Amino acid sequence: MPAVLSRARSLALACLLLPGLALAHGHLKSAEPAPDSTVSPAPKQLSLSFSEGIEASLSQVQLQRLDGQASTAITTGKVISGTDARTLEVPLEAPLPAGRYQVKWRVLAKDGHKTQGDYRFTVQ
Repeated sequence: MPAVLSRARSLALACLLLPGLALAHGHLKSAEPAPDSTVSPAPKQLSLSFSEGIEASLSQVQLQRLDGQASTAITTGKVISGTDARTLEVPLEAPLPAGRYQVKWRVLAKDGHKTQGDYRFTVQ
């Protein structure tokens, strides 16, 4: 009987740990400018930090200015690796005028999984 209990405990523990493994893909942990923030002065670059290492050369970050119902794409520099493998930096080619912006990201984590998302910020 103890062997059966031991296996049951091991199975229960494995079931508890597996959902954590499924969540181990590259999810956005923080960003500058931060989601839903209002910044002044305008940023000179975007910096996105993820939960896993990211393949910068196979990842995309787009910036759009939100103008009512329409949006305007903002030209940025090339997405590059930041201070570590979990951070992407995107230089901005020109100062951002006051307004609302949306950042859309699509990344390939070093574990081979793709994730995407978006967030907004405001320049005052």
